[in-house]
Amino acid sequence: MTTLLPKDSDNNVIPALRMADNGAHTIDVTAAATRNAIAFAEETKVISIYSTVPVYLKFGDASVATTNTDHFFPAGTYYDVAIAGGAGKGPHHDFISVMTVDGNGTLYISEKA
Repeated sequence: MTTLLPKDSDNNVIPALRMADNGAHTIDVTAAATRNAIAFAEETKVISIYSTVPVYLKFGDASVATTNTDHFFPAGTYYDVAIAGGAGKGPHHDFISVMTVDGNGTLYISEKA
Protein backbone atom coordinates (compact mmCIF):
# COMPACT_ATOMS: atom_id res chain seq x y z
CA MET A 1 0.00 0.00 0.00
CA THR A 2 1.30 3.45 -0.90
CA THR A 3 1.56 6.03 1.86
CA LEU A 4 2.66 9.62 2.15
CA LEU A 5 3.41 9.23 5.85
CA PRO A 6 7.03 9.40 7.01
CA LYS A 7 8.92 6.16 7.64
CA ASP A 8 11.46 5.21 10.30
CA SER A 9 14.89 3.66 9.63
CA ASP A 10 13.29 0.19 9.42
CA ASN A 11 10.86 1.44 6.76
CA ASN A 12 7.88 1.29 9.15
CA VAL A 13 5.26 3.98 8.70
CA ILE A 14 5.22 6.61 11.45
CA PRO A 15 1.62 7.63 12.14
CA ALA A 16 1.62 11.38 11.75
CA LEU A 17 -1.57 13.37 12.08
CA ARG A 18 -1.86 17.07 12.72
CA MET A 19 -3.69 18.48 15.70
CA ALA A 20 -6.99 19.90 14.48
CA ASP A 21 -7.72 23.61 14.81
CA ASN A 22 -10.20 24.16 17.67
CA GLY A 23 -9.78 20.48 18.58
CA ALA A 24 -8.37 20.82 22.09
CA HIS A 25 -10.63 19.72 24.95
CA THR A 26 -10.24 19.33 28.69
CA ILE A 27 -12.51 17.52 31.10
CA ASP A 28 -12.42 18.04 34.86
CA VAL A 29 -12.34 14.47 36.18
CA THR A 30 -14.26 13.72 39.38
CA ALA A 31 -16.21 10.80 40.87
CA ALA A 32 -19.19 11.80 38.68
CA ALA A 33 -19.25 10.69 35.04
CA THR A 34 -18.46 13.71 32.85
CA ARG A 35 -18.17 14.01 29.06
CA ASN A 36 -16.75 16.57 26.65
CA ALA A 37 -19.10 19.55 26.24
CA ILE A 38 -18.51 19.91 22.49
CA ALA A 39 -18.81 16.89 20.18
CA PHE A 40 -15.74 15.77 18.27
CA ALA A 41 -15.76 16.94 14.64
CA GLU A 42 -17.16 14.44 12.14
CA GLU A 43 -13.88 14.49 10.19
CA THR A 44 -11.86 13.59 13.31
CA LYS A 45 -10.84 9.95 13.18
CA VAL A 46 -8.26 9.88 16.00
CA ILE A 47 -7.95 11.64 19.35
CA SER A 48 -5.00 11.76 21.72
CA ILE A 49 -5.71 11.58 25.43
CA TYR A 50 -3.68 12.24 28.56
CA SER A 51 -5.00 12.10 32.11
CA THR A 52 -3.45 13.45 35.29
CA VAL A 53 -5.27 10.77 37.35
CA PRO A 54 -6.32 7.17 36.62
CA VAL A 55 -9.80 7.12 35.05
CA TYR A 56 -12.52 4.90 33.68
CA LEU A 57 -13.59 5.92 30.19
CA LYS A 58 -16.26 5.15 27.62
CA PHE A 59 -17.00 6.44 24.10
CA GLY A 60 -20.42 7.07 22.60
CA ASP A 61 -23.08 9.65 21.78
CA ALA A 62 -24.35 12.62 23.82
CA SER A 63 -25.89 10.25 26.39
CA VAL A 64 -22.73 8.23 27.14
CA ALA A 65 -21.93 7.87 30.85
CA THR A 66 -18.98 6.06 32.40
CA THR A 67 -19.23 3.52 35.22
CA ASN A 68 -16.52 1.78 37.22
CA THR A 69 -16.88 -1.28 34.97
CA ASP A 70 -15.71 0.60 31.84
CA HIS A 71 -12.19 0.73 30.43
CA PHE A 72 -9.41 1.69 32.83
CA PHE A 73 -6.91 4.29 31.63
CA PRO A 74 -3.80 5.02 33.74
CA ALA A 75 -2.54 8.46 34.71
CA GLY A 76 0.46 9.91 32.95
CA THR A 77 0.02 8.01 29.68
CA TYR A 78 -0.30 9.75 26.29
CA TYR A 79 -2.39 7.57 23.97
CA ASP A 80 -3.99 7.78 20.51
CA VAL A 81 -7.50 6.35 20.14
CA ALA A 82 -9.50 5.78 16.94
CA ILE A 83 -13.01 7.22 17.30
CA ALA A 84 -14.27 6.31 13.83
CA GLY A 85 -14.53 2.83 12.41
CA GLY A 86 -14.64 3.78 8.74
CA ALA A 87 -17.24 2.77 6.18
CA GLY A 88 -19.30 -0.10 7.55
CA LYS A 89 -16.98 -0.65 10.52
CA GLY A 90 -18.83 1.06 13.33
CA PRO A 91 -20.06 4.48 14.39
CA HIS A 92 -18.18 7.71 14.82
CA HIS A 93 -17.94 8.39 18.55
CA ASP A 94 -18.71 12.04 19.24
CA PHE A 95 -18.13 11.99 22.99
CA ILE A 96 -15.90 10.51 25.67
CA SER A 97 -17.12 10.11 29.24
CA VAL A 98 -14.70 9.78 32.16
CA MET A 99 -14.77 9.37 35.92
CA THR A 100 -11.93 9.12 38.39
CA VAL A 101 -10.57 5.91 39.83
CA ASP A 102 -8.81 7.81 42.61
CA GLY A 103 -8.58 11.58 43.14
CA ASN A 104 -9.69 14.47 40.97
CA GLY A 105 -7.75 15.61 37.92
CA THR A 106 -7.89 16.62 34.27
CA LEU A 107 -8.24 14.69 31.01
CA TYR A 108 -6.63 16.45 28.05
CA ILE A 109 -7.88 15.61 24.57
CA SER A 110 -6.53 16.58 21.15
CA GLU A 111 -8.50 15.88 17.99
CA LYS A 112 -6.29 14.84 15.10
CA ALA A 113 -6.96 15.06 11.40
